[in-house]
Amino acid sequence: MSTPDDISTKPEQASAEQPSAQPWQADARVAAVQRRTVRVLSAAQIVGGVGVGVAVSIGALLAESVAHSETYAGLARTAMTAGAAAVGVPLALVAQRAGRRTSLSLGWLVAAVGGALLVGAAVSRSIPLLIVGMLLFGVGSATNQQSRYAAADLAAPHRRAQALSIVVWSTTIGSVIGPNLADPGAAVASALNLPRLAGAFVLASAGMALAALLLWGLMRPDPLMLSLRYQEAEERQEREAGTRAAAAETDVAQKKLRSTGTLRAGLRHLRHSPRAAFAFTAVVLAHTVMAAVMTMTPVSMAQHGSGLTVVGITVSGHLLGMYAFSPVVGWLADRIGHLPTVVAGQAVFLVSAALSGMGHDSVGLMMAGLFLLGLGWSFNLVAGSAMLSEATPAPLRPGVQGTTDTAMNVVAAVGAGLAGPLMSWIGFGGLNAVAAVLVLPVLAFWALLVRAR
Repeated sequence: MSTPDDISTKPEQASAEQPSAQPWQADARVAAVQRRTVRVLSAAQIVGGVGVGVAVSIGALLAESVAHSETYAGLARTAMTAGAAAVGVPLALVAQRAGRRTSLSLGWLVAAVGGALLVGAAVSRSIPLLIVGMLLFGVGSATNQQSRYAAADLAAPHRRAQALSIVVWSTTIGSVIGPNLADPGAAVASALNLPRLAGAFVLASAGMALAALLLWGLMRPDPLMLSLRYQEAEERQEREAGTRAAAAETDVAQKKLRSTGTLRAGLRHLRHSPRAAFAFTAVVLAHTVMAAVMTMTPVSMAQHGSGLTVVGITVSGHLLGMYAFSPVVGWLADRIGHLPTVVAGQAVFLVSAALSGMGHDSVGLMMAGLFLLGLGWSFNLVAGSAMLSEATPAPLRPGVQGTTDTAMNVVAAVGAGLAGPLMSWIGFGGLNAVAAVLVLPVLAFWALLVRAR
């Protein structure tokens, strides 16, 4: 029986043994590696995602306790977002050169170091150490996001969205556990004689370090490197079966592709591939819609008399919509197609904007609107990410994916920053109306794709 290591060193033989009518992902040995990869990624998402959840709920509190300033509490959130945005492309380039295993392990390890620095900042009351720690801790968010792409590297084309969605779903556990680590963290802090809030970051760093160890030790063979070897073997067989002229033309194209640089070639691919560009647009705008509306929802609810418990339940419902149903979304995307699923996500966004925009006096409408906001994001992220992988050649995939995640975080940060002034000017209903307008570019792009068929 072949082992994963056998597969990683003998892709040509495996590809030659399988029937030519079957995609190489249908090989039983590749399928076994794919199942193992998804399991390992999911486990890493759970333990590492706890740290991401801590950052969302306790990061600002730690910053305020260190700096004794609400301004620094906001700066801490900005620093984490900046850290996530800054490493999207570098992590992708590491994956391109050394594989997903190295890239994702390194990302979680850097985030764990950031958590350790935050513990140090809590002890020393050092603001510079706090900012650096927040920047590095934000790398965990980028790593968490890029993990979904690794699940699609070896997936069969008709199961790509479902594989990706399982890893997205695993984030649910961390997002639920992380915000509730304040009390267990306080016990840890007491045992280690640390400031109370530092204990949660001790646990978060441990989880992120464990994620790095899981990926480094168990994600073998590397899914991206293995998929590249299989596809190179497949291309070689096609050239051998074709004419010499076709083979020479392919060789020239491959050399040109490699010589231009992965990132540059990936950006050019986004400009010239309508389906990849559509997926890029859908993912980036969906994240912006979600961030802008979600940022101001607690503020709007508080202004209309909702207590912290009701706000917390509403946010939990939003997170439920974002993550809990992603396997269903993945199944749907593989069944009806990635493009229709993204378009369905736009319809969900429009309903969400209507309910939230009109429901500022109704807790029920706000809860329903926020749940649908999360669900619309899930439709776009899962189907859009799968479509991006499908529409991008394997050698260019990491660079295009990293560029997408960087753009997603940067544009969403701008949207979240503008959400406050917009709500002050036109109200929460107006903010939702502006968010609904962001659906229109995606629908217009979809109409162009359909017309071009």
